[in-house]
Amino acid sequence: MSTEQRENLDAILRQSAFPADSDVSELRRLLRELTSAQPLPAEVTVTAAALGGVPTAEITVDGIEPQHIVLYLHGGVYVLGDAFQAAGLASQVGRRTRAKVISVDYRLAPEHPYPAAVDDALAAYQALLHNGTAPSDIAFAGESAGGGLAIDHGLPLPAAAFVMSPYADLTLAGATMETKREADPLLSRENLQARIPDYTAGHDAAAGLISPVFAELSGLPPLIIQAGTHEVLLDDAIRLARQAATADVEVTLDITPRVPHVFQAYYAILDEAAAALDRAGQLLSAHLAGAERVTA
Repeated sequence: MSTEQRENLDAILRQSAFPADSDVSELRRLLRELTSAQPLPAEVTVTAAALGGVPTAEITVDGIEPQHIVLYLHGGVYVLGDAFQAAGLASQVGRRTRAKVISVDYRLAPEHPYPAAVDDALAAYQALLHNGTAPSDIAFAGESAGGGLAIDHGLPLPAAAFVMSPYADLTLAGATMETKREADPLLSRENLQARIPDYTAGHDAAAGLISPVFAELSGLPPLIIQAGTHEVLLDDAIRLARQAATADVEVTLDITPRVPHVFQAYYAILDEAAAALDRAGQLLSAHLAGAERVTA
């Protein structure tokens, strides 16, 4: 893969990195500017909808007859982003799995701290089931904080979950918080730490529904976990995979060297991103087809 592509992306991200001392409203403004500068492909349609009282964005790709549903949970350290801003990356997952994507516009902290995001993700999933969609026809997907939200259970299980650069430990105990500090062009202990109280609001950051690396994960559906080696959250992905595997969960841990946090979002300019999405799409499609056969 192209060294030049990786170096160009690293330079772009370092130039546009958000200041750690910005307040939430300023961070949201900066993110809106960044995402509005990246228009969706012409063949992607995004429609406002709702599930279980939770606003959603329904994302379809022209020419693809959806066979399944991907319930998508966006990133943004629980205080940033929305279902529509995530539509570009979410549509790439839908394209590769021949699925309609429903991106959940879960409530954000600090206005709505934990457990609002978890409650909204569960409400949307419950509504899908209530509306008659079989669990075997549903996969979860998410990036960063959304990857943490996708690790949940207690209802009939979806076919699989695909998480990109999961933010799975809000105690920030991962070794790569320090060892990848210089390599990561986007995140740092400081800018993550600044937002944790917004979300936890006095709850224990090590609680399983806040930090899945500390959760009891037995019974989860197959997990596909992707991360890059140039991110401080690399250890979150590795420890999440280990925790799941120890609990007898089928896990695919897919680490791409020398790429940043949620590198899949840069599929248009980074060969590794498109390749990683292709691999995840093949695995997700296989899990969805396999779950259908089991429940048929």
